[in-house]
Amino acid sequence: MGFLHEGHLSLIRESKKKCDVTFVSIFVNPTQFSPTEDLSKYPRNINRDFTLLEKEKADYLFYPDVNEIYPSDFSSFIEIGPLTQILEGEFRPTHFRGVTTIVSILFHIMQPDYAFFGQKDAQQAAVIKKMIRDLKFDLQIVICPIVREPDGLAMSSRNVYLSSDERKDAVVLSEALNLAKSKVSNGECNPLKLIEEMKKLISSVSTTQLNYVKIVEAKTFVDAEYLYEGTEYLILIACKIGQTRLIDNLILKL
Repeated sequence: MGFLHEGHLSLIRESKKKCDVTFVSIFVNPTQFSPTEDLSKYPRNINRDFTLLEKEKADYLFYPDVNEIYPSDFSSFIEIGPLTQILEGEFRPTHFRGVTTIVSILFHIMQPDYAFFGQKDAQQAAVIKKMIRDLKFDLQIVICPIVREPDGLAMSSRNVYLSSDERKDAVVLSEALNLAKSKVSNGECNPLKLIEEMKKLISSVSTTQLNYVKIVEAKTFVDAEYLYEGTEYLILIACKIGQTRLIDNLILKL
């Protein structure tokens, strides 16, 4: 959605490694925002974005107007099902319907062989993968690692909303993920105990308002009851720092 940062640029670099031609789409998608969310103030700077894209040698930029994508009589949406109703879907009920609709539109317009998404939006990536399987899109989804600031904060366009104090506080999210990873390395396999410790750390920071901490099986997004060797899990966090809602996650491979 623009206001590019190093996380976005890492996707472009991966595309250029794998593909002959790299298209970048920038579109702040209104259908994935609820009426109470930050559509009107979502950070935008297309001139800055264009300069960064030139520097990365992206081949094409697709930068459509809202009316090109959603004409006045638009009324078609894509619903994926149970995976979109948990976690982010519980707190943002219409969000994934907007995501799948715009992504499917972009896929139809661009006809890509590969599409590159970031691991930071882990549930979104899973939803899009399911959509292309269910609807038989002829392309491959490539998920690229989270890019972090030197202190561990996951890069996000919304980080610009944070005050200087909130910016320092926001590091607690990655610290909580690393705490859980450390405890697993030391033999803790009870997700409830891990979540309890993570919540305790996050709540120690006064600006935090936690939405959820979950540990799920990476393939199914089903809540983990125990961590078994040979299985891959995701630890997922959504939390407000002041008024800014951030998400983060960590892949656990036992």
